[in-house]
Amino acid sequence: MTTDHDRYVAVAALRAAVPYLRLYQGRTFVIKAGGEVFTKRATTRAIMEQVGILHQLGIRVVLVHGGGGQATELAGRLGIETRMVEGRRVTDGGTRDVATMTLNGTVNTGIVAVCRELGIPALGLSGVDAGLVRARKRPPRHVDGEGDVDYGYVGDIVSVDVGVLDRILDDRFVPVVSPLSADDSGEVLNINADVVAARIAKEMKAEKLLLVTGASGILEDRSDSATLVSYTDVNGLNDLHESGSLVDGMLPKVTAIKDALYGGVSRVHVISYKITDSLLTEVFTNEGCGTLVVLDTQELSAEEQKPSRVEQLLDKETDAP
Repeated sequence: MTTDHDRYVAVAALRAAVPYLRLYQGRTFVIKAGGEVFTKRATTRAIMEQVGILHQLGIRVVLVHGGGGQATELAGRLGIETRMVEGRRVTDGGTRDVATMTLNGTVNTGIVAVCRELGIPALGLSGVDAGLVRARKRPPRHVDGEGDVDYGYVGDIVSVDVGVLDRILDDRFVPVVSPLSADDSGEVLNINADVVAARIAKEMKAEKLLLVTGASGILEDRSDSATLVSYTDVNGLNDLHESGSLVDGMLPKVTAIKDALYGGVSRVHVISYKITDSLLTEVFTNEGCGTLVVLDTQELSAEEQKPSRVEQLLDKETDAP
């Protein structure tokens, strides 16, 4: 039974969303979702329902997905050792085969299959397709504490052909992109999905880059979700890095965030798929539910600089009649 409170919340949400609908219609959002989002059909369905709503509202959505957890699990079953350095996967021949099977196979196909159920016109592809992402093999690099590291079949992006994505979007499809790419000799290369998403966002002059992960956002203390950083800028990220708050898998994300911001993307968001409707909440409310990152916090509006965007949202729900 629908109550007066339910109707109030629904109407208030619609009214609050109208300015955003006017602002974002026809704009491009690049969403990167980590592989853990797609380990269960329920969580896959939840995030893709929200992607479908954005698409129906006239927002041009590009989804880039990871699949590291699935690759690690399959590698373990096959007896292939997984090595990570600073949050990045060292990729030998066997690991590359596993990445190809999981990213281009299990994960990408699973997402598109759920989109079929939801009536979303999704098209699965990878960076290899139509030369979408051109890359070169990463040379060995010196890493503190590790020495010279040969990452194997890992690629660094040379260029992105955004025309490929523009044609897909113009035809009203939602591209679902696996981050695998290849060099000009046809050698398949593994690239971190955060890096691919940031480069695509930059080249497409996207309105937003949204990083969907398991954490509630960027945390000052990784073990305490109450230390969520509501908003910050590049200097703030540097301070968090120096304090030891950003380690492991967050390091590639920070690199991607900075790349996107310096490349002209005005807003980057880090949100959790574990929060109900987190994507829509982050996009269509000032309060949001994760971490908003900009080049300089002086660019933020007064509404975006609330002391706690999450608490503000909860307060509004509590105060509703």
